[in-house]
Amino acid sequence: MAPNDSAQTTDEAGAFVSHRRSKTVRYVVPVAVAGVAAATIGLVPALAANGSPDLPKITAQELIEKIAASDTQQLSGSVKITTDLGLPSLAGLGGAAGGALAPRGGGDDAKGSSADPSTKALELSSGTHTLRVAADGPDKQRVSILENAAEYSLIHNGDQVWGYDSATNQAFHATRQAPKGDAPKGKAPQLPKGTELPTTPKEFAEQALKASAGTTSVSVGDTAQIAGRDAYTLVIKPKQAGSTVDSVRVAVDAKTGTPLKFTLAPSGGGKAVLDVGFTKVDFGKPAASTFDFKAPKGAKVTESGPRKDQPKPAVPGVPSGGGVKVIGKGWTSIAELKLPAGEGAPAAGSKDLPKEAQGFLDSLGDKVSGKFGSGTVFHTRVVNALMTEDGRVYVGAVTKDALVKAADSAK
Repeated sequence: MAPNDSAQTTDEAGAFVSHRRSKTVRYVVPVAVAGVAAATIGLVPALAANGSPDLPKITAQELIEKIAASDTQQLSGSVKITTDLGLPSLAGLGGAAGGALAPRGGGDDAKGSSADPSTKALELSSGTHTLRVAADGPDKQRVSILENAAEYSLIHNGDQVWGYDSATNQAFHATRQAPKGDAPKGKAPQLPKGTELPTTPKEFAEQALKASAGTTSVSVGDTAQIAGRDAYTLVIKPKQAGSTVDSVRVAVDAKTGTPLKFTLAPSGGGKAVLDVGFTKVDFGKPAASTFDFKAPKGAKVTESGPRKDQPKPAVPGVPSGGGVKVIGKGWTSIAELKLPAGEGAPAAGSKDLPKEAQGFLDSLGDKVSGKFGSGTVFHTRVVNALMTEDGRVYVGAVTKDALVKAADSAK
């Protein structure tokens, strides 16, 4: 068992709100509440742990340094991801919600394709899913989601990205726009927004360890065995009141320093909001053929390209001209932005909303009021967003009261 040892780290909370056309803006923000988690979850792993191996003692600082020094470039394995945001199933919202949510550079032809990566990321924001993952450096990754009698695969090989849904025989294809000069050594090519592939739980750990001094407590928890490998556990906890996050636990491979499991527990108690990690893992080089893909005969292929009807936003995921202001710091940071004129909190029974989207809103929204006026708080077990009737949005991993206080202070 490893002893507890405290250290200070930092965390920069953030959120995004996606935007499409005026008729969809009314339900983009509440769907984006789920999307913050969906985007963070991405298309990565979760697992089972057992046993408490006897490992050499290590301090929290040493374990953080071990994660930072790890340089795992090649791996393959089986994965499970379990997400419980307290949301109804998002699968029924289909391409409309998924298209409105995801920040990507795909052209309008991309919307509605079942092979679109943004649609699959949205589906992963609830329930339990089994995946197969493989990586060979920054230029080659593959994630396959195993479904009932079907499989969805997302393959990144060099400057090419393919998504393929065997259930519908649809494919999604994206190619990077060649930058001036070659990409830096060891860095993956810059791909269209929304098609980037996450790699391992290491990315989760790195984000959780970014923050302003004094907002986070870090210690070493019990040891564990993850996917047959001995691991230390790094425990990260907010020090600030008002955060919806209770703790983040990262299981770190004792030999390589590679994060094997990431678990996020909410302050409200109950089971984990997100449990991500390997059930099987192999650090050997995957076969080159793993990253080869050719669309099957008869498959409908959707090409992704830049949209011509929408200017590039100054901040990814935020409507152009909206502007983002960050209130607070660390775990209780709240992003404030203003929607385009005339777009405020969605009205009940709006004719602009599909029936499925209206039902989704009704399940998430709570009416609130304060010095700022009135609005609706759309909530999950971690990320919450307040949309006011005058078109302002406050979003973060904070409580409803914290959002109302932020809105009042901004008036």
